[in-house]
Amino acid sequence: MIPLQIAASTSSAGPFIARLNSEGRAFELERTQGRTPFDVDLEFVGSGRLVYRSASIELELKSVDADDVDGDVVFVNPARGIAHRLVRAGSAHNTFLITERCDQLCVMCSQPPKRGHVDMFPYFEAAALLAPKGAVLGVSGGEPTLFKGQLLPFLERVLGQRPDLSFHVLTNAQHFDVDDVSALWRLPRDRVTWGVPLYSSDSEVHDGIVGKVGAFHKLAEGLAILARSGATLELRTVLMTRNVEALPALARFVASHVPFATSWAIMQLENIGYGRLNWAELFHDHSQRFEPVGEAIDLARSRGLDVWLYNFPRCTVPSDYRQLAPPTISDWKRRYPAACDGCAEKAECSGLFEWQTDDRGFTRFGLL
Repeated sequence: MIPLQIAASTSSAGPFIARLNSEGRAFELERTQGRTPFDVDLEFVGSGRLVYRSASIELELKSVDADDVDGDVVFVNPARGIAHRLVRAGSAHNTFLITERCDQLCVMCSQPPKRGHVDMFPYFEAAALLAPKGAVLGVSGGEPTLFKGQLLPFLERVLGQRPDLSFHVLTNAQHFDVDDVSALWRLPRDRVTWGVPLYSSDSEVHDGIVGKVGAFHKLAEGLAILARSGATLELRTVLMTRNVEALPALARFVASHVPFATSWAIMQLENIGYGRLNWAELFHDHSQRFEPVGEAIDLARSRGLDVWLYNFPRCTVPSDYRQLAPPTISDWKRRYPAACDGCAEKAECSGLFEWQTDDRGFTRFGLL
């Protein structure tokens, strides 16, 4: 598992953003705006520590290799003695956790919500502007649009200064209203994708999964605002025993009622948070029964909608659908069991979540 937090000490009294420059090492940072005040240079390596310096700051990182963090953008919190890797320069999987607050309580939530909130927008903005050229940055929560008054201007400012960057924002889309249309229109549609969960075409089933009465109807209103704004929409559906048999009905609903969606991701359950707690009740082993998933895919694709299988190991998917299962599990939480050794499709496969145990896996899993 790739560590996202590194033990650190610093001469600074307050938190700050820094970009790590291990010049002459494995990763050659492709800067987009030259050297900045946020850059710190590696000056010492030894005894399990790295020492970086700038004109005003000294930063020491412990138990990490300089090559592994070269070009990374970190948020350093001296009070906690932690450097959090906000943007890993060598990775395609970087996400800003805007908030841990949420107005839903999904039965399979991988990161159960918290009441507290710390405003990190200034730090996220500084980090985004230091990201490698062409990066796609995720935005997640909690529910990011609980703070849409900060989120939308943040996206507009960053994209205005960095025309090479793109964002993928995960949201329940229940907090948009007509007053947001102009702000959404100002965001370049080809550089912001809104990932929105829709779990059933039955409002009671959807509301039951997200733990919020009226959520389905609020979502419909939010989708209408996104459509009016010309937004790029990716629908997301977590596969569960509660909705698997009705997936074909959901495919028909999406094709008829959300025709502006550019893609639909059917996602396997993550074995952590509430997903782990409710695993026995919720987990559907698609390797044993794929038929409703396949029917839904066929229906959606016949209507011109791109469909993808996220977090589906390729060996668990029938061969006719295997090309729809790209490696979507983030690199920092992905593992490949011994059964994957020697597999010809390993490089194209999601593998498993780091925390998914073998006794909670798929009936059919193994070498291709």
